[in-house]
Amino acid sequence: MKPRIAVLGCGYWGSNHIRTLKGLGALYAVSDANRARAEGFASEQDCLAIDPDDLFSHKDIDAIVMALPPQFHADAAVRAVEAGKDVLVEKPIALTVPDAERSVQAAHDNGRVFMVGHVLRFHPAFEKLKALVDEGELGEVRYIHSHRLGLGKFHTENDALWDLAPHDLSMILAITGAEPVEVRGEGAALLDHLSDFAHLHMLFPNGLRGHLFASRLNPYRERRLTVVGTKAMAVFDDVEPWERKLAVYRHAVWQDSGHWAFTANEPAYVPIGHGMPLTRELEHFIRCIETRETPRTDGEEAIRVLRILTAGTVSHDRFRA
Repeated sequence: MKPRIAVLGCGYWGSNHIRTLKGLGALYAVSDANRARAEGFASEQDCLAIDPDDLFSHKDIDAIVMALPPQFHADAAVRAVEAGKDVLVEKPIALTVPDAERSVQAAHDNGRVFMVGHVLRFHPAFEKLKALVDEGELGEVRYIHSHRLGLGKFHTENDALWDLAPHDLSMILAITGAEPVEVRGEGAALLDHLSDFAHLHMLFPNGLRGHLFASRLNPYRERRLTVVGTKAMAVFDDVEPWERKLAVYRHAVWQDSGHWAFTANEPAYVPIGHGMPLTRELEHFIRCIETRETPRTDGEEAIRVLRILTAGTVSHDRFRA
């Protein structure tokens, strides 16, 4: 029998978890501070609606997916693991590193699975990109840059950096296998005191450099991760159609008589398997519950992401227009 999973938080992303878990046959209950919202999903998905205060002690629930405003994640996660529940916590798992460490330590002390919703790690295009890097197809990776731009969403507690960057940082850390030794952040707050634009510049131990640009005040959507190696460059573009999401460019650059020369080649689009990242993420969570294996996106990775976000956070007032 599959684990019985409850979803705490029935907002936009929580509703996606609810529908996906229902399709996987693992949805047991939903919970939200707005009782009417929870009851609406319970009726729609034929499951229980449980008040948040009663959720953690419910004996029939094996695990909880938490899709709350991030300032509530740490306390809810600690309550859940201390009650014997495995957890998947949406990003960011907290707004401070100490809160993140507290929840991850509580899961370790209580022998519970702690997984984080860095969903793009489960995208088939990223998995293939990671395989190309590991197999040496790109040569030595020298530079990684990511752009995550669009209009909205706007939050009262976390800015564009904390809301948008965790996905890309998770992918960058997976490729580099190391934390940066230097992080520099720049931001701009245009609407209120929270940054709507953010740049991160990162230097890694082996000299590899990374750059991240996130914006929630951009007129067009961009979801692009570029990896530059000594043999080839690869681009994961999640806005492109499925058959064009992963491209490899085998450009050549060399010196000729003291001058630089290059040839620019057309991209080769790499075939990737089909599968929705959220479905694959939740399938992985279910398997971790069943086997007790460490999740691909575990709490330690989430803490590393938060350390980078903290190091790259700038004074909002300083950059305010």
